[in-house]
Amino acid sequence: MTLDIQHLMRPGTLSLPSLPPLSVYVHLPWCLKKCPYCDFNSHEMRQAELPEQAYLDAVCADIEASLPLVWGRQVHSVFIGGGTPSLFSAQGIARLISDVRARLNLVPDCEITLEANPGTFEKERFHAFRLAGVNRLSVGVQSFNDQHLQALGRVHNADQAIAAVGEAAQAFETFNIDLMYALPSQTMAQLDEDLKVALALKPPHLSIYHLTIEPNTLFAKYPPSDLPVEDLAYDMLDRITEQTQAIGMQRYEVSAYAKAGHRCWHNTNYWQFGDYLGVGAGAHSKLSFAHRVVRMVKHREPKLYMEKTTGEGATASFEEVSREHLPFEFMLNATRLKDGFELKWFTERTGLPLSSIASTLDKAQSLGLIERDLQKVFPTERGFDMLSDLQALFLPHESLNA
Repeated sequence: MTLDIQHLMRPGTLSLPSLPPLSVYVHLPWCLKKCPYCDFNSHEMRQAELPEQAYLDAVCADIEASLPLVWGRQVHSVFIGGGTPSLFSAQGIARLISDVRARLNLVPDCEITLEANPGTFEKERFHAFRLAGVNRLSVGVQSFNDQHLQALGRVHNADQAIAAVGEAAQAFETFNIDLMYALPSQTMAQLDEDLKVALALKPPHLSIYHLTIEPNTLFAKYPPSDLPVEDLAYDMLDRITEQTQAIGMQRYEVSAYAKAGHRCWHNTNYWQFGDYLGVGAGAHSKLSFAHRVVRMVKHREPKLYMEKTTGEGATASFEEVSREHLPFEFMLNATRLKDGFELKWFTERTGLPLSSIASTLDKAQSLGLIERDLQKVFPTERGFDMLSDLQALFLPHESLNA
């Protein structure tokens, strides 16, 4: 699909006073093994070696083709996700970051995150990623319990997870541990043990996710029969929040906990309805222009993606976000933030007047789901617990009253 850049610049029904901050997401889609719960665009390696250089060539071409969409804009963060990006060599990651820097205007303190999995690195590999230009690592641990790791289809064990986090701590000033809870047959005592091990490793940032059964996954076809009941899952989340708070980590988003100065800038930009340019197989973009907000998706299958970047282009689908859907899309992100959002962001990042959500904000407040003042809106504890209900209030049939 070839994009009509001139059309994107034409007058439209929105009027954005300024463009939001811009991030870049790079997708490296290969894994050693597809996890049964994963619905990301990831592909098992079916050969001894990755097509590393050919894929990086395609990503470079993708970035160059995307340049007219982001001319003159500064990039505040780069996130290299997957898949398992740490399967790529340190030289490959260095080349990728160099290619990005050569074509896009990265701010001096740009956050550059790489996702890595235990069991996909040898000692000193994380140090090599640091030298390549990565300044933040996200380690996909999920659990420190071998039984649960096996149930999740992970390729590493607990000892490898602990070793990987130790290496991350030595190589990076800031890093993240990914954990999951409400796992098959998991007890509160086992969660406590996972937390004990994780917090003893002193991570500056934790991302903790409830295991959910997503469509088109192996777990959707063969769901585990021994998942914790809903009440226990809620108790587990309370325990996580209590234990992290006790050591000075603040829950700043539904699934994110951080020590002061270590919040993830890239993800925060998503939640604040900032812009992001996605490159790589299956990558999504959300980009703003003076009179419209658009979403794009690149071709998912790696081989097709690599072919398309040298031909008609890597974009598989493109759509303008309608006025009617913008309030919901904004709130779907912004209400995830514990500290809420500034009201001015709504106008700045949707191009819509506050009157378009005034009555819905009134309703949300009357239901006890939000609190607000003249400048900010933030979810109450009830709103945080009932986040889906809060967000649903802003669906098109209820939200647009302008």
